[in-house]
Amino acid sequence: MIAGGLGVSAIILASAELFTAVKFAGALYLIWLGVATFYDARTSLPHQDALAPATRAFRDGVLVEALNPKTAAFFLAFIPQFLDPAGGAPALQFMALGLISVTSNTTADLIVVMIASRARAGLSRRPRLFQRLRQGSGLFIAGLGISLALARRPAS
Repeated sequence: MIAGGLGVSAIILASAELFTAVKFAGALYLIWLGVATFYDARTSLPHQDALAPATRAFRDGVLVEALNPKTAAFFLAFIPQFLDPAGGAPALQFMALGLISVTSNTTADLIVVMIASRARAGLSRRPRLFQRLRQGSGLFIAGLGISLALARRPAS
């Protein structure tokens, strides 16, 4: 969102080389996360798992979003239609609207985290099911990385 307000996202989307570099960095990171999740699920059961520190989970989420060129494309396609040309300071307007979007999404994410935390507590009583679900989520995350790697640059 900040990169979009500063014009960095537009530069990345305009440059095929930069777009491709960011896209592949994000794809490789997702594939790595997926494979790591899959193999970690094979070797650890829920009662053995230590919860990931909140800072690590936050960092992983930020990296996934920052390295996803579709995030930049979303902000560049969605937010400009709500800018007021007479209002001046379009970069500030862009960032303010982006901040509203990020805040809304973060609120929804926090609700999902609370629900997932309760589900995890229930699943810890069924270790094999928990293990299979973690393996499935690892495959899904790696699949998202492969999908990102195969995605084409949006038409300008």
